[in-house]
Amino acid sequence: MIAKALKVPFYISALTAPAIDWGGAAANVVPFQAGTAFPVGDILVNSFTIPHDAVDPVGFTFVAEGVKVGLAMDLGYLPDSVKFHLRGSHWLLLESNHDLEMLKVGPYPWAVKQRVMGRKGHLSNDVVSEYIRADLDEDVQTLVLGHLSEHNNHPEIVRMVAAAALMERGAAAKLVVAAPRKQSEVFQF
Repeated sequence: MIAKALKVPFYISALTAPAIDWGGAAANVVPFQAGTAFPVGDILVNSFTIPHDAVDPVGFTFVAEGVKVGLAMDLGYLPDSVKFHLRGSHWLLLESNHDLEMLKVGPYPWAVKQRVMGRKGHLSNDVVSEYIRADLDEDVQTLVLGHLSEHNNHPEIVRMVAAAALMERGAAAKLVVAAPRKQSEVFQF
């Protein structure tokens, strides 16, 4: 089954591809340079660099039939470059990884807590709510918040904080919180 799956093309940044252990299988790797755009069928994929502690982390937007989908996960903060790439998204999946107070008193060792809170770690609920208040594009029809820590966050905390920020901004976006280990609804445009 794995060998068959490896025949499917894997679009991976040129710097990340050599860092992947394919378990001896020959993968069908299609490398791209972070920061470039490329077509995959009828979809235009735009990649952009994000701040995270990985080899070559990227976020994406996907454009097809006039709809733009944004995806930004695993990033320590939201630099202007990421905000720029997410502009005009109709559907946006953004990380809301941790509640800062829960993380501080949570079970992780101090070194891991520092990594998560760092500029190459993960977004807190507070950072995401500030982004919603100040920068969320008015084109966003659906905002999905995901990659919630199972130990240092709770879906209802995320929902409460994000809903307050949306209300404060006067945004009409539908808010969806993708809980850990649960399938979300299916989204259609």
